[in-house]
Amino acid sequence: MNTTHLIHIAGLDTTVPCAEGQTVLDAVRQAGYEMPFSCNSGVCASCKGRVVSGRVNPGATGDHTLTTDEIAQGQVLFCQARPLTDIRIEPRQIEKTDPTTRRQLDAKVMRIDYLASDVARLKLRFPAGEKVKFKAGQYLQVLLPSGQRRSFSMANPPHQNDGAELHIRLLEGGAFSQWLTQELKVGDTLPVELPHGDFHLREDSDAPIVMVASGTGFAPIKSMVEDGLRKGQRREIALYWGARTEKDLYLLDLARSWGQQVGLRFVPVLSEPDAGWTGRTGFVHQAVLQDHDTLADHQVYACGAPAMVSAARSDFFATRGLPPDAFFCDAFVVAQPRIPALADLSAPEEETHA
Repeated sequence: MNTTHLIHIAGLDTTVPCAEGQTVLDAVRQAGYEMPFSCNSGVCASCKGRVVSGRVNPGATGDHTLTTDEIAQGQVLFCQARPLTDIRIEPRQIEKTDPTTRRQLDAKVMRIDYLASDVARLKLRFPAGEKVKFKAGQYLQVLLPSGQRRSFSMANPPHQNDGAELHIRLLEGGAFSQWLTQELKVGDTLPVELPHGDFHLREDSDAPIVMVASGTGFAPIKSMVEDGLRKGQRREIALYWGARTEKDLYLLDLARSWGQQVGLRFVPVLSEPDAGWTGRTGFVHQAVLQDHDTLADHQVYACGAPAMVSAARSDFFATRGLPPDAFFCDAFVVAQPRIPALADLSAPEEETHA
């Protein structure tokens, strides 16, 4: 017999049912509430929160995701924790979802081009007259025939709300990659759902901003920067974009043009620099450490590989005094590719949010 446990949410006069084996995060979201989360794989720690009472199976936490002290204080990753009894939780943030803001649409493929050998740009157009409200930095989900979903950040700013621009990392042998490069064509339609995610600029602050991107983590950062430039926002921004080689900085000229704006500094960083490269080298978050003795009065927005997001979070907190509530992130998950049949689009091997 299946067992349902109740999740009591501190600060809210409500309880949420959680089916046996269901994660706390999934149960809370299913009930119409949003908590911070990103990778959904126990890596980025965006969903970290406290279990005040009751017992859970904490699940996988990944290397260095939670400290010994945090675990002793009842901290868990809500994307991994599964209730064993009724529980009471204390999330860092929670809000009721507005059901009118999230929509499903059939988007038309308007353009497919390649920004790098392994990065495709997919431009979608929503049906005539349809405009979707979203925040710069959020993502959409492509609904696949298999019932599975792929999540991709929107690189276009919110005022361009009649469609979406996606930057998609292509992996050799990836089912979605093969489908995109071999079968998908201009004029096709894709069912999508949007918006998703809480990775967006907090506009109620005047703190200086550090943005850190690796690879296609540049996509939501692009949306944020272009939105800010249009609005004339005055906060100082230091944008660091890391990649292996120069060609992997697939919109380098665009990012450099932003660096000519007052108050916006762009720093490209290569981990495997080309001959003749005169810019910064090493890991991108280490360039931030080199440039900032303290981050105590900053906000940080980090997006890209989970390893980068995790390292940035840990080092910025431990060595630069960044407040825990001033780090916002979106970690892209990349599982090991396999070579399935083209019709099998359920394999989670592409770079995606979850």
